[in-house]
Amino acid sequence: MTYPAVDGLKVVLDGAALRVTFDRPDRRNAINDAMMQGLIDTFAAAATDEQVRVVVLTGAGDHFCGGADIVARNAPADAPKPRAGAIQRRLPVQAHRLIPLVCEIQVPVVCGVRGVAAGIGFSLALAADFTIASDDARFWEPFATRGFSADSGATWLLPRRVGEVRARQLLLLGRELSGADAAAWGAIHAAVPVADLDAAVTELAARLASGPTVTLGLMKWLLHAGRDASLDQHLRNEAFAMELSSRSEDFREGFAAFREKRDPKFTGR
Repeated sequence: MTYPAVDGLKVVLDGAALRVTFDRPDRRNAINDAMMQGLIDTFAAAATDEQVRVVVLTGAGDHFCGGADIVARNAPADAPKPRAGAIQRRLPVQAHRLIPLVCEIQVPVVCGVRGVAAGIGFSLALAADFTIASDDARFWEPFATRGFSADSGATWLLPRRVGEVRARQLLLLGRELSGADAAAWGAIHAAVPVADLDAAVTELAARLASGPTVTLGLMKWLLHAGRDASLDQHLRNEAFAMELSSRSEDFREGFAAFREKRDPKFTGR
């Protein structure tokens, strides 16, 4: 499997971990259109790459992601004026394609956040299966303070992570959250001192990469699909997932390890 080479985006397959790094530190790793397409292509490719057992998303330099690079998109003075409806045509094939990919890809996604995570940077941290941030990281939805409504799934993800009352503070009032507060609110998995961030992300990614990949992917699917399913439909999905996972090599290894009273050695198959 090959991954796109895109300016501002570094993608490296490190064993079973696909490490995706925003690499525009001079712009707080703001995402431009080329990076957005690169991210979409990367997650789409990782979804079928048998080598990938975890995706790790981080930012180079002092910040995770300052959001979409709106300045770059509107900078050229001689650029033709967008036609009416440009935003609603663009979003479904850009940010609104990326966030579902992160939620639905059947390998775990881990985010490591230091500095600013704003706009789509915040949404990516919410969409990931696990996000670990430095205590002093800053999570922010800047939309209301700029006079336009939120995108990137923020109004869907935040109420499900922190509850509607707190989501209103973040979206309507533009309240910023520190990494420590984001962890306390349940928006992210954990917050740690900045000096410990890289080690914490690496340790969690390694644990997930050595797990039963098929089973983890199916449980991720169940958690995501269950938000909108009836109990009857969800129970059918659980039966389907159990049937698939019980046919995996990792299931046989897990059962053998239980019988032999040892730790399992999963291969992701």
